[in-house]
Amino acid sequence: MFAGLLLVLGLGIRLFDLTDEPIDFHPTRQLRGAIIARGMYYEMLPADSSKRLYSPADAHTRDLAQSFWASTGQYEPSILERAVAISYLILGKEIPWLARLYNSIFWVLGGLVLFDLARRMAKYARSDGTEAIPEAVASISGLIALAYYLVLPFSVQASRSFQPDPGMTVWIILAAYAAFRWAETTSWTWTLVSGVLAGMAILTKAVAFYPIAGILILITLHTYRVKYQASHRCFLYSFGKLLISGKTSFAPQIWCMAALAILPTTIYYLTRGGRVSEFFSTWTLALLHMLIEPQTYVRWLNLVQELVNPIALALALAGILLAKGRNRSLLAGMWLGYLAYGLILPYQMTSHSYYHLMLVPIVALSLVPLATLATVDFFLPRGKVWLGVSGAILAALFMYSTWQALIPLYSQDYRNEPAYWQQIASYLPQEGKIIALTQDYGYRLMYYGWRKVILWPNRGEIKLSIMRGSNKEFEAFFKKRSEGKSYFLVTAFGQYEDQPLLQQILTENYPLVAQADGYLIFDLLHPKAKPVSPNQP
Repeated sequence: MFAGLLLVLGLGIRLFDLTDEPIDFHPTRQLRGAIIARGMYYEMLPADSSKRLYSPADAHTRDLAQSFWASTGQYEPSILERAVAISYLILGKEIPWLARLYNSIFWVLGGLVLFDLARRMAKYARSDGTEAIPEAVASISGLIALAYYLVLPFSVQASRSFQPDPGMTVWIILAAYAAFRWAETTSWTWTLVSGVLAGMAILTKAVAFYPIAGILILITLHTYRVKYQASHRCFLYSFGKLLISGKTSFAPQIWCMAALAILPTTIYYLTRGGRVSEFFSTWTLALLHMLIEPQTYVRWLNLVQELVNPIALALALAGILLAKGRNRSLLAGMWLGYLAYGLILPYQMTSHSYYHLMLVPIVALSLVPLATLATVDFFLPRGKVWLGVSGAILAALFMYSTWQALIPLYSQDYRNEPAYWQQIASYLPQEGKIIALTQDYGYRLMYYGWRKVILWPNRGEIKLSIMRGSNKEFEAFFKKRSEGKSYFLVTAFGQYEDQPLLQQILTENYPLVAQADGYLIFDLLHPKAKPVSPNQP
């Protein structure tokens, strides 16, 4: 009953302020998803309305929507975007908050599975079933993990966003649950379910490979050691020999899980050309120097503490040390996978909060061993008073976290954004190319104003370029970047203030042809005449 109430509350929080624009959390990523879904929607709209239910899209609008879609690049399969686009088609109009609805529902369903996994882990808190933990205690541990997963403010904000990361995280939970059940039974049913769910997680977003690999590898090694009572001395040798020989059903199950987990994503990216190698070169090889810089790990840890709560993080790390048997294998696999993932993408781990979303269920499950043992060994022996006090404290923390999660949802309103960007787009000249220093890679102007601009790099991109070893002389860079452009648009004034050299070049050399609250437009085609010195012939 309590789990059901938590799930309903968790969904209700996420549906609060449901119809607001997708700018509340990492707007660049959310607007990118909205642009892709719109492009897919216009692509699917029938051209002949005389035989169909829907009105035909204007040819120019259709081409524009699809060109915007193409300009976003293809990072991963557009699963959520396709589902949203199909919903647009069925309903006959764009409703971008459907993505928020779908991700919220999926996240809560993932919470139901996480609750059952936490309960099963609690039963093995002392060992692999040799000493039973009472069902009531297991349920309490499951409720603690579920409450953390549902009402952590970062979880609420990120899990309702229009991007693939919430879906990827839920698939990781489902794959972890299936792997845990396989370890209990070593049945072919759970072998297939584990492989399929792991494959879905990695296909949704390829970085899921790291926690999935950690889970499957360590769970498999633990299960083999228990099943075959392998000694520590020859453990890895005998395990490798078993995999190669395939004499038992155990080895084919492992190969099957691995194939189902890896093959879908491998096939998908093999058809993407050099996209994978380009991504690896740009975001890993070019930034390897960050791995030997202490500030990388300081920023990483600071961001993680801010997102998942420092007390919860400390308790979760203690939970790993207390975990036993397959619990330890599962948690260690998830944590090691997360750490490997962070070392591969060090820049994102210090700058992008949503790259840490998978940490929410990892921390939630890591609380289970500590919660279980504390309840059994400390609170139960001290009677109902201690249980009541601890329950009241947990309830207070739960209500406080819920309130903290709701604050940004009711205090921020982005419903005026469409009209604002449509107004700016109406003032932009129709002729000539426009270069712009604007928000979210130009996605707000593209999505709301139906105008695409060429981007001037913001301070983050300039800093990243310097980190990769490219520090170009500014005037030459400006000349090259603005060549062939007719106008320079400025809407990101915070970024503009942080680039004084850009301000100087624009204000001293180019006339301001339009100005209002929120934007500046400089004419690059007609530079100002430079004053002639009295002594100049």
